[in-house]
Amino acid sequence: MSEDAFTPRLERRVAPDPTISQPMTGRATLAAGQQGSDRNLPIGYLRAFITVLVLAHHSVIAYIAGLPKPSASFTRPPFLWGAFPIQDPHNGMAFGLLTGFNDTFFMSLMFFISGLFVWDSLKRKGAGGFVRDRIVRLGLPFAVAAGVLAPLAYYPSYRLTGADPALAAYWRAWTSLPAWMSGPAWFIWVLLAFGCVAAGVYKLAPRWGQALGGLTASAMSRPLPFFARLLAISAVAYVPMALIFGVTDWLQFGPFSIQASRILHYAVYFTAGIAVGAIGLGNGLLAPDGALQQRWRRWASAAPIVFVVVAALTIASYALKGADQLGWEIVNGLGFVLCCATASFAFMAVSVHFATRRSVIWDSLAANAYGMYLIHYVFVTWIQFALLPSNLPGLSKGMLVFASVLALSWGTTALLRRIPVVARIL
Repeated sequence: MSEDAFTPRLERRVAPDPTISQPMTGRATLAAGQQGSDRNLPIGYLRAFITVLVLAHHSVIAYIAGLPKPSASFTRPPFLWGAFPIQDPHNGMAFGLLTGFNDTFFMSLMFFISGLFVWDSLKRKGAGGFVRDRIVRLGLPFAVAAGVLAPLAYYPSYRLTGADPALAAYWRAWTSLPAWMSGPAWFIWVLLAFGCVAAGVYKLAPRWGQALGGLTASAMSRPLPFFARLLAISAVAYVPMALIFGVTDWLQFGPFSIQASRILHYAVYFTAGIAVGAIGLGNGLLAPDGALQQRWRRWASAAPIVFVVVAALTIASYALKGADQLGWEIVNGLGFVLCCATASFAFMAVSVHFATRRSVIWDSLAANAYGMYLIHYVFVTWIQFALLPSNLPGLSKGMLVFASVLALSWGTTALLRRIPVVARIL
């Protein structure tokens, strides 16, 4: 079976009972067992964890205090329901911190992780084979997620506007929108686009990945210079775009949408992932015996400190009514890229340090993460909609939605993957 475009195959070792978690004999075993750059236990588990964060983020976003007023019309701007499908008057103050922290890094880190496996796949399949595989593993799921699942997910938002609840009326309203809302599936099409660009460059310059990877080799023993370069390049990519487009505007054409200020920023992280993966995950930044995992405590401590400082600066800029002033916009933009890089390195360091033993639960999460990402939004909006009449506190609602969405998405994906044709994609 060809490479899964979303979830890396996990390293497997011969054991008497493959259903039992087996201890690793040392960090060197991880590196020695990687016959391909797509076989890596810590990165597979990290991607699964970030997917769970995505589910948590969307599960609690309805319960954030201070959200903009809901749209009165489903078919007229501003289409706030696209970002906040359900808004519950019961709030949970802690959820604002969670979603604010997540937003600084988790999608950027997903692009970085996805880039890790691109170069090995290009070398094995060639540019044409790589693109064909990506169309099957990303293009088809995006079509289903955007074409079928997104309209299902946004129907509760339509109901809240008081419009005719008939499905035919909803379909007329949906098809009259100026763009086709695809929800979280935006990540899938952008990943497909980045992959096609990488394949095109590979066709023209077959060694560009190796040359790029050579620039990251020293990150195994000295991760800080690589961190500084990533920080500088992402700042150049993000800050001007944020000044031009603002930090909240999205570009959309049909079902294809992306946050305008982050287009180049995400491309930088995807390319950085290609560079790290090109020299092998055992030889660079993510080496099992590398300096990054050895200093995981420093990175794990730095991430929340940086976030708190940057959040304080952002709040200060609004309190001083300077959020729209050039100086404050630059400061806030630099704060975003600093938070992103620090949190990304922290999560990678912790994962490489601790994910040294196989786990049945984490194996299952990693195997089902792609499907969970694709289908979870339907469960999120409908459960949030069902809980609107309840007088439960916002904190309780958010936790209930997350637990339900996690269980339903996980179980549904596991069942779907029993269908052979679905299993080949998911």
